[in-house]
Amino acid sequence: MTDEEILAEFRAAEALLEGHFILSSGLRSPRYLQCARVLMSPARGARLASALAEKLPAALRSAIDIVVSPAMGGIIIGHEMGRALGVDALFLERPDGVFALRRGFRLAPGQRVLMMEDVVTTGLSSREAIAAIRRAGGEVVAAGALVDRSDGAADLGVPFYPLIRLSVPSYAADSLPPELAAIPATKPGSRAA
Repeated sequence: MTDEEILAEFRAAEALLEGHFILSSGLRSPRYLQCARVLMSPARGARLASALAEKLPAALRSAIDIVVSPAMGGIIIGHEMGRALGVDALFLERPDGVFALRRGFRLAPGQRVLMMEDVVTTGLSSREAIAAIRRAGGEVVAAGALVDRSDGAADLGVPFYPLIRLSVPSYAADSLPPELAAIPATKPGSRAA
C-alpha cells in the first residue's frame, strides 16, 4: 500500500480528525488518527495488517514467534498482525499502572516478540510495553505500528516498522500556538486525561 492508499483507509473510516486533541502522551495536536475507527472494519484491519506484514523483512517475519500489544489501542491491530504473520497474539494491560501480561498469558523464555502498537507519538508507551515483555521473558526482535506520528524521531530501542510515518505537530499544553489554544481540547484516546 502507498501512503496515500493508507490515508484513504483512514479517511474512508472518518478516522482522520481535525481539532484540538490531548494525546495519550499528554501532548496536544491539531490532528488525530483514530485507529479504533479505522480498525472497526475487520476487512480494513486485515488489509492494513497484511500491508505492514509485507513491509517487514522476510528474515524478521520468519523470526517472529508471537505478537504482543499494549491495551487498549494495540489489541485489534496486534491480533490482526498475529493473523497476518500466522502466530498467536497477546496483549498487555496496566492493572496497577504498569504494563503486565494477565489472563493466563505468558511468554516462553527467549520467545521472539513483535511488539505491535496502533500509534507511536513519543515512544514512551512502546518502551514501557517492551520493558514488560522483557520482564515476562520475551525477546523483542522488533516493534510495529500502524502510524508513526513522530516521523521517525521516536527511538524504541529495537527496529521499528510503522505502516506509515507522518509529521503531525504536537505541543506541550503550555506551548500551544494561538489557533490551537482557541479551540476546546478533547481526549479521543483510551486513557483518561
